Amino acid sequence: MITSLLVANRGEIACRVFRTCRELGIGTVAVYSDADADALHVREADCAVRLPGAAPADTYLRGELIVKAAQAAGADAVHPGYGFLSENADFARAVLDAGLVWIGPPPEAIEAMASKTRAKELMGVEPLKEVTAADLPVLVKAAAGGGGRGMRVVRELDALDGELEAARAEAASAFGDGEVFVEPFVEGGRHVEVQIMADAHGTVWPLGTRDCTLQRRHQKVIEESPAPGLPPELVAELHAQAVRAARVTEYRGAGTVEFLVADGRAHFLEMNTRLQVEHPVTEAVFGIDLVALQIRIAEGHPLTGEPPVARGHAVEARIYAEDPAAGWAPQTGTLHRLTVPGVRLDTGYAAGDGIGVHYDAMLAKAVAHAPTRAEAVRKLAGALERAAVHGPVTNRDLLVRSLRHPEFTGARMDTGFYDRHLADLAAAAPDPHAPLAAALADAHGRSRFGGWRNLRSAPRVKRYRTEPDGAEHEVRYDHTRDGLTAEGVRVVAVAAERVVLEVDGVRREFAIARYGEGGDGRVYVGTSRGGTVLTALPLLPEPTARREPGSLLAPMPGTVVRVAEGLTEGARVTAGQPLIWLEAMKMEHRVSAPASGTLTALHAAPGQQVEVGALLAVVQDSSGVVQEEESV
Repeated sequence: MITSLLVANRGEIACRVFRTCRELGIGTVAVYSDADADALHVREADCAVRLPGAAPADTYLRGELIVKAAQAAGADAVHPGYGFLSENADFARAVLDAGLVWIGPPPEAIEAMASKTRAKELMGVEPLKEVTAADLPVLVKAAAGGGGRGMRVVRELDALDGELEAARAEAASAFGDGEVFVEPFVEGGRHVEVQIMADAHGTVWPLGTRDCTLQRRHQKVIEESPAPGLPPELVAELHAQAVRAARVTEYRGAGTVEFLVADGRAHFLEMNTRLQVEHPVTEAVFGIDLVALQIRIAEGHPLTGEPPVARGHAVEARIYAEDPAAGWAPQTGTLHRLTVPGVRLDTGYAAGDGIGVHYDAMLAKAVAHAPTRAEAVRKLAGALERAAVHGPVTNRDLLVRSLRHPEFTGARMDTGFYDRHLADLAAAAPDPHAPLAAALADAHGRSRFGGWRNLRSAPRVKRYRTEPDGAEHEVRYDHTRDGLTAEGVRVVAVAAERVVLEVDGVRREFAIARYGEGGDGRVYVGTSRGGTVLTALPLLPEPTARREPGSLLAPMPGTVVRVAEGLTEGARVTAGQPLIWLEAMKMEHRVSAPASGTLTALHAAPGQQVEVGALLAVVQDSSGVVQEEESV
């Protein structure tokens, strides 16, 4: 029997595993980097062990340090979570060699599926050996790891060599393995997967299907179970292939077999030998705890009886600290508040926690379960619309619009969904009355004696900028004997944190939040229709700092991981040419030349830490016209 368990991970998944451990009466041990010293998973654990450093390569990817941490803390089991070392066979062996229980599949099973090329061979699928124009488009993929790292879509044969080189470099940086391979890129398909559980006694359960089609940068955004609209015979084929993958590897524990479904056929992609981020939708539909099952199987217990019966439908949305309208750029800062009413919320953050640059940008997962798909989708969209997410820019509004898009509600989505619809889904749509509500709440909070005058004077004026689109708004209101008033609306009630307005006979309530001197200077205005983020502006605009013409600025804080080969000051560059690669929150971002011209300054070097807005390079347009905008 396991009595104390260390989670070799951080954030949301560590908190998730700890929750099950508490229910089972198992003690918990956290590990943490210096950047995570005050993280929620550290606070929730019974004890914690420091891993010196901040970068994953120095901390969460140091298997020998984690094994020593487990021994020092008296843990008798290790759960790897997902990401980091979760699919590392050498780490699994090190845990077992130390006399600890490994909450995962045997190292041999991990090795068999660790390389996507070997996995395809086991499943009878061959990658492309030589690529011709007739094979295009193709997909370049890293043989190790996942999460979209080392993945490139190639549509022109001349671009293949460059994308292969870029994919190898990214894969080597992310996984320590630069092996890549090429396979046909199936457009218009859906990403469907099967959750399996297998014990040491020969039983394998295929637990339904999940649809993970809505993805950005090959990383999942919205997932659901069961995958909608699949005919029974195709579901049976998916289950059969998933069970086969488990049996050929003598698998144990939780795993996921992934497919691309197109033209009514299932194309095997890979097997993830770990728990998936999206496992809660399977838990909701089957009424089970997959982490508890993992622990029972690791203790040697069999899966008893028939597989559980699926009931209803579940949908999960990943809330990311990112700006979809700015190329999904990750965001940093303080998370002041995170509440999503009426649904399951898995998170590794609490109010007041900082969001840094070292790790994934995911803040939380919101999961809704209902008798039907339509009800589950409606429930989740409504909960996210009413959510309070105060802090860095997030994808919350995009999630709500995605869930309500007719392609999604009609289950007609494919992996090109965001390529087609991102501009509309990410467009700014601030509440038109949010600036007035913010101004009235601010006026109430600042006025000790009501502020009205016997003689009417000019209206009070306040200016705001909506975030992240930067649009500016000017609002006017009056202090009168009867209180605060504004043209075109009836002011029903005003308090420092609550404003009620009546517009065209309809009463609406606005919740106002500010976070004091330690906050980010923003005002958060929430309604039942969503939220608007504002920054108060001075009545007279301040002079803006000038930047050097042609400046390429860092679009987010992060680390310079690569500079184009041979790039030096004085070099000729062409429009769109990638010059500098930044890594932030497990995502790689290219900074490209905005125009053809000459590189007149280069301020970036590999390994350099940069803040948002940092000057990376300067390009002088060959036509003599300076280019002011950076391209990412």
